[in-house]
Amino acid sequence: MIEIQGLRKSYAGREILKGIDLRIPRGRITGVVGPNACGKTTLMKCILGLVLPSAGTIRVDGRLIDPAGGFRRLIGYLPQTPSFPANLALQELIALLERLREREAPRKRELLERFRLQPFLKQPFGQLSGGTRQKVAAFASLLFDPPLLICDEPTAGLDPVSRVQFKDLLRSLNAEGKTIVLVSHFMNEVDQLASELVFLAEGRALYSGSLAELRARLGENDLERAIAELFAGESPRGTEPS
Repeated sequence: MIEIQGLRKSYAGREILKGIDLRIPRGRITGVVGPNACGKTTLMKCILGLVLPSAGTIRVDGRLIDPAGGFRRLIGYLPQTPSFPANLALQELIALLERLREREAPRKRELLERFRLQPFLKQPFGQLSGGTRQKVAAFASLLFDPPLLICDEPTAGLDPVSRVQFKDLLRSLNAEGKTIVLVSHFMNEVDQLASELVFLAEGRALYSGSLAELRARLGENDLERAIAELFAGESPRGTEPS
């Protein structure tokens, strides 16, 4: 689904991404983990076309990411902190997104029911609770039924009940065939949801492969301990998933 070759990105002479090669397979949930400042956010911004790489290529479903931006129709993006105009009501947000896409959203009614957002259609975004804002962001990311969903720390700040509900949502979306990229600091969350793992450190992909293969190589069932061993350089590099 996503193929990355020789990806490099520098800011003001400082190299953030240092030649990343990886493949994120179709129809699976891939967890992206790593310490702070390892390049996760820059990598996601490059995939979304928000940041232009200094070198290398990214393809989404075979389409080369370029400034024209046609590839973005394949991607739904769910950020850690949703940001919509505070005075914009949900029904106005839907109308705005449909005007931008120049077509009616195919899953609008279904998703309104799924997220139980009908009572909030006329309520300004700025007046919604944090959990409801996150639901609105998830709703917007899925409105045009993209095959790829990128989630950047989507459960940060959610209460325990909302976190469970959101994890159930990701499982059901994956069961529908959607490819999901999950950036998270919660190792137990990645362990529960993902079948594939990308581990970044210091701008490099130290591992790209299945969680099952990682455990088999290290003889370690605890994901957090396995990641710690990778970070300490005690294991060989993983291979890309088939």
